[in-house]
Amino acid sequence: MIPLSWYLILSAILFAIGVASFLIKRNIITIFMSIELMLNAANLALVAFGRRHGTVDGQAIVFFVMAVAAAEVAVGLAIIVAIFRVRRRLSVDDLSLMRW
Repeated sequence: MIPLSWYLILSAILFAIGVASFLIKRNIITIFMSIELMLNAANLALVAFGRRHGTVDGQAIVFFVMAVAAAEVAVGLAIIVAIFRVRRRLSVDDLSLMRW
């Protein structure tokens, strides 16, 4: 059996990669992908803790997190498509359009 610490280390590494990508990248699609990576890292930690304690509470929370992430992706991609139709670019620096 794989120890809990390995799952947590993997989760921390994935979360750190997501945070670094979120802070460094300027493309909106990449930023959304890094947010999804951070959510998946949190999901991995929740499932690992749930398995460690022998309950399905972590898996139930992961189900709701995945549902919220799917809704976020649907709304976010709709906003991205709308911005792309107006600007023809997806750089975060060019999004002063939203400030009116």
